[in-house]
Amino acid sequence: MFEDIEQYHSLIDRNRKRLEDFFAGTVAITKTIEDTRQHLTDVITKFEKKAYFPLAVIEHKTNSIIGSIQIKSIDWQVRKGELGYYIDEGYEGQGIITESIALIIDYGFNDLGFNKFYIRTYAGNIGSKRIAEKNGFLLEGNLRAEYKTTSGRLIDIMYYGLLNPNTLRD
Repeated sequence: MFEDIEQYHSLIDRNRKRLEDFFAGTVAITKTIEDTRQHLTDVITKFEKKAYFPLAVIEHKTNSIIGSIQIKSIDWQVRKGELGYYIDEGYEGQGIITESIALIIDYGFNDLGFNKFYIRTYAGNIGSKRIAEKNGFLLEGNLRAEYKTTSGRLIDIMYYGLLNPNTLRD
């Protein structure tokens, strides 16, 4: 992972402005290469504790990092986790994240034993809503004034959920 620090930092740097409202923590702690190194050290620690699963989206032709997907906010009692994701602006709308999420869902349900994944997205983020819907997520609710952006706006968040079809529940 550390051999890719510059690529990862560059991805965030190129997209810093458009990520700052919804990935404020990541944007704030990756201002320099050294900050990014420390952030990735912390990410590895969380991964080793199975508290966070970071995944890079790689462009095959150039072997470059073009996006990130995370399984986060994991609750091992319920066996659920949130999927967060972003992609370089130049690769948006090509279905890359949609396909990547499908692979991660399969891995999470079949290899990690998750019962549920959820996605929280800003109501105005049409692309993110499409990613959820194309992967079979159902809208479970609209959480009003749920999130405060970096710019200070309170916004509604749409909550999508996907249950593992192989899991028995009441």
